[in-house]
Amino acid sequence: SRSHLVLTVYVDGTNKATGIKTIGKMNLVDLAGSERLSKSMATGDRLKEAQAINKSLSALGNVIAGLAQKNSHIPYRDSKLTTVLQDSLSGDSKTLMFVNIRPSGEHQSETICSLNFALRVRSVELGQAKKHIEGADRRSSPSPSIGSDDGADGSRKTPTPLSRKK
Repeated sequence: SRSHLVLTVYVDGTNKATGIKTIGKMNLVDLAGSERLSKSMATGDRLKEAQAINKSLSALGNVIAGLAQKNSHIPYRDSKLTTVLQDSLSGDSKTLMFVNIRPSGEHQSETICSLNFALRVRSVELGQAKKHIEGADRRSSPSPSIGSDDGADGSRKTPTPLSRKK
C-alpha cells in the first residue's frame, strides 16, 4: 500500500543551572509521490488510494501557495496531512524538505512536477523559529543557535561548539 508516512518525535530538555524546561517536536515526513492516473492505469482500491494521495498533495500545495503569498487564511484543514503538519508549517518552526527524483527520461514529467513543487516550497518564508519553554508564553523568546549557552538571566552568550561525550 502506498501512503504518506509521518513520524513525530517529541524532545524535551532541562537546563540544569536554571531548571528551565524546553520542549520541541519534530515531524519526519515521507510523502508518497503523486501519480498520473492516466499513466498508472490504476483501478479499484489502487485508484482510490492514488486519488487520495493526489488530493492530499494538492492540499499541501495549496498550503504552500498560501504561505508563499502570505494569505490571511491558510487552508490547513483541507486534508489530514496538512492538519497534522500545521504547526510544522507555521511561523514558529523550521522546515527542511528533500525531493527525490529519477534521472531517467521516462519519468521526466514527474521529475519536473517535483522540482516545480520544490521551487514553490523554497519561496516560503516562515519567519524566525521560537524557543518553546514549558509553562511560559510559547511565542515569546527566539530560538537559540545550536550549541548556544543562554545565561540564567535569559541573556544570549556566544554560541559554543557541540562536543561529543566520550
